[in-house]
Amino acid sequence: MTFQPIIPSSGYTGWAFLNRTLESQKEAFNASPELQRDTEYFEENIGSVKTVEDLMSNRRLLSVALGAFGLNEDIDSQYFIQKVLSDGTISADSLANKLSDKRYAEFSAAFGFGDLGTPNTVLSTFPQTIISKYQDSQFEIAVGNQDESMRLALNLDRQLTEMAEKSGSDAGRWYGVMGNTAVRTVFETALGLPSALGKLDLDQQMTEFRGKTEQYFDDSEVAQFSDPNKREELVRLYLVRNEIAQSGLGTSSAQNALLLLSN
Repeated sequence: MTFQPIIPSSGYTGWAFLNRTLESQKEAFNASPELQRDTEYFEENIGSVKTVEDLMSNRRLLSVALGAFGLNEDIDSQYFIQKVLSDGTISADSLANKLSDKRYAEFSAAFGFGDLGTPNTVLSTFPQTIISKYQDSQFEIAVGNQDESMRLALNLDRQLTEMAEKSGSDAGRWYGVMGNTAVRTVFETALGLPSALGKLDLDQQMTEFRGKTEQYFDDSEVAQFSDPNKREELVRLYLVRNEIAQSGLGTSSAQNALLLLSN
């Protein structure tokens, strides 16, 4: 039987408990028989995969590969996934680079089929890299089955760290934030931005994100979230705003809660 994450309550209280027990809960989850069978099979067999076709023809390997990037639901979209992998990410015209969801570009770049003469699957460190991502992703999904806001908070702590530490311009990092549905959802909720913001021009969207981020964090750049304390502030703001929205608190109660949080 697969271990089910324990979340005793919603909101920031539940998040604090999950954070305190995260390592022990993940250890128990990773020890689940089904998960162990899948990861052991991947570790033993991914090295024999030399082409996109090799991966596409092995559903067990493909399931772990997609699951590592939270793309489990695409397991039956064979042509689409094959195109994402075959195109690679070096060309600006590749399918992965045209998609707003940047998980596909990360997936394609990780395997390297369309970019390199030899794919990354032959590297000795590759299996454990993907397995680690798969375990994290599947744990987050299990958490989300109980409380979606907790899943988004966990995902943010992992992915925002990578985005914040990524080389390049701040604009490039913001494009990464805006192009990742889960991370963007946390930012929009935490900063009190409407989901309709996505209908605006990308530069206008970035201006709104930067302005609100500076208002709450005294800094408009994504790089600041390499600091775990800043990420925790963002998560706390997200969970409080989300709980207010879910509970239907009156305007004055919501304002008081956010005022206390801001201080």
